[in-house]
Amino acid sequence: MALPVISVGQMREWEEATWASGQTEAEVIRRVGQRVAEHALKLTEPGELILILAGKGHNGDDAKLAQPHLNDRVIELLEINEPHADLVKLQTFLARKPALIIDGLFGIGLNRPLSPEWVNVIDAINKADRPVLSVDVPSGLDAESGQPQGTGIHAAVTLTVGAPKRGMLKSSAWEYVGRLEVAANVGLVPCPFESEVQWSERADFNDFPPRRKVAGHKGTYGHAALVCGSRGYHGAAVLASRGAQRAQPGLITLHTTEGAYIPVAAQCQAVMVRPGGADLDLEHNYTAFLFGPGLAGADVPERWRETLRRLWAEATQPVIVDASALVWLREGTVPANAIRIVTPHPGEAARLLGTSSKDVQADRESVLKQLSTKFGGALAVLKGHQTLVGGSGTKIFVNSTGNAHMAQGGSGDLLSAFIAGLFAQRALRSDPLRTLRYAVYEHGAAADRLQRGRKNWVIEDLADELGTGLTRS
Repeated sequence: MALPVISVGQMREWEEATWASGQTEAEVIRRVGQRVAEHALKLTEPGELILILAGKGHNGDDAKLAQPHLNDRVIELLEINEPHADLVKLQTFLARKPALIIDGLFGIGLNRPLSPEWVNVIDAINKADRPVLSVDVPSGLDAESGQPQGTGIHAAVTLTVGAPKRGMLKSSAWEYVGRLEVAANVGLVPCPFESEVQWSERADFNDFPPRRKVAGHKGTYGHAALVCGSRGYHGAAVLASRGAQRAQPGLITLHTTEGAYIPVAAQCQAVMVRPGGADLDLEHNYTAFLFGPGLAGADVPERWRETLRRLWAEATQPVIVDASALVWLREGTVPANAIRIVTPHPGEAARLLGTSSKDVQADRESVLKQLSTKFGGALAVLKGHQTLVGGSGTKIFVNSTGNAHMAQGGSGDLLSAFIAGLFAQRALRSDPLRTLRYAVYEHGAAADRLQRGRKNWVIEDLADELGTGLTRS
C-alpha cells in the first residue's frame, strides 16, 4: 500500500505509539541497521571499503548496526562526537576513497543551525565526492522544512525510516536527499496517520494489470488513436507508437502530418499510419486518444487544435494530452466520468498557469491541483524528479521510481503513449488513478532496470524495456 507522507512530529508520535505497544527501540534500531546493510550491499561490491560515520544519537546506532551484516566488505567505523577533534581522522579515512559512506551523523531531530565545526565535517564529506547512503535523512538537512541547517550531506541515496517526511520531498531538498528509499517494515506499529500526499510503492501494483482472458481478441483490448509527429519531429511519433505498443492495446493507429508520414510509416509495422490533412479522420471506433508528441512543426493544421478541443469537451473515450498540444486546451468542464489526462513537465506547467518553472518546482502539489482544476478536473502527471500523479479531487501520489538518465528527448513521448495504450483497454478504466500511477511507476522502473545493467542506455532501449517489469503473464 502507498505510504503517507508525514511530518517530523507525526513520526515522533508514531514512534511513541510503537513503544507503548511493547515494541522496543532496540529491536527497531536492529531492523533499521539490517535494512541499511541491505542497501549498502546493493551499492558496493565484495571487498570494497565502506566507511560508517556515526553520531551520538539513534541515527548513529542505526548506522553502526549495519556492520554485522556487511561481512564481505571492508568496514571502517568512525564515531564523531567532537567534530573539531575528529576532522583529521575523517580526512584520513576519506583519503582512502571508500566505495560508500554510510551517513549516521544526524537524524530528523535536527532543527537548528550546525556549528562551524560540524559544517567543516560535512563539507569535507561532500568535497570527497564519494557515494553516500544517508540513514533516515541526510545529515544537516531539516526533514520538516527541506532546508539545510548551514550545510547538508549530498547523498546518493537516503533510506528514510517508516515513511517519507514532508521536507524531504521539497525541491530544495532534492540535491541532498538523492534517491529516496523507504525502510517501511522495521517493527513499527501500523502508521496512525493519513495524508493527502502518498508515496507509491511496488506493492501498490501487485496483480496489476489484471490477467488477460484466454478468449480475448483485438477488439477486447481497444484501439488507440495517436495524433503525433510533424515535419522535423517525426521521431516523437515513432517513439509514441512504440510506447503505446508496450501497453498492448488491440490496435493502434497513428495520425501524423503529410510532411512526417513517409519517415514515420517507414519505421512502423504493426502500428497503422495515416497521413492527416486539415480534417482528422477519427471515426474508427477508437477507444482512447493521445494528442501531442511531435506536434511542433509548421505543417500541423490549425484545425487539429479544434478537433482536440471538441474531443476534450465531448468525447466519452479517454483523452490524453502531452507536449505541444497542451497549449491547445481551453479551460472548462468535461463530460461526467470522462477520463482526461494532462502530462506536462515543469516548463509546460508554468506556461499553462502563467508562472515560472521555479515557482512550479517550489510548490508542485499546489500546481498539480491547479492544472487539474483548470482543465475540468482532469488527472495530471507533473513530470520530473518524484513525478506527481493526481487531480483536484484525489490524493496526490509521489512516484518513487526513475533516475536522472531519463532526462533524454523522447522519454515523455513514450510515457504519454504508454498511458494511452493502457486506457484504450476498457478493463483498465475502472480505477483510472491506479492505472495512471502504474504507467508512471513502470516508466521509471524500466529506466531503473536499464541503469542497473547498462550505464549508457538510450531512449530506444527504454522503449524496449517499458512494460516488462510488472506485467503478468
